[in-house]
Amino acid sequence: MPKLLIADDEPHIRTLLMQTLESLEDDGVELLLEPDGAAALERIRRERPDVAFLDVMMPRMNGYDVCAAVRADPDLAHVQVVLLTAKGQEADRQRGADVGAHLYLTKPFDPDALFETAERLLGLG
Repeated sequence: MPKLLIADDEPHIRTLLMQTLESLEDDGVELLLEPDGAAALERIRRERPDVAFLDVMMPRMNGYDVCAAVRADPDLAHVQVVLLTAKGQEADRQRGADVGAHLYLTKPFDPDALFETAERLLGLG
């Protein structure tokens, strides 16, 4: 069963992401939620999701650091990381690329585009 992890410290953003992606469950995708970066990394290591949507600015561990840790672990090479952030400067995008993120999406995001991105990364689209 494909898995997609959502990690964001803002409860309303987590809810919005969950609502945007919940119809993926009809295609057999399991959605996982975490409130911070450290919990997200633990869950990624334990559950090995196919895709991880990570907020950049989170407590305990930011999205860049989680992404770098995932990329440094050969057992997690298959995990596709999408960084979500309100920080859309080129330097921020470059940092996302430097730590190995597959995509860097800025908030506010278009729910339809986010859904299509998740479908494409999961091989469903």
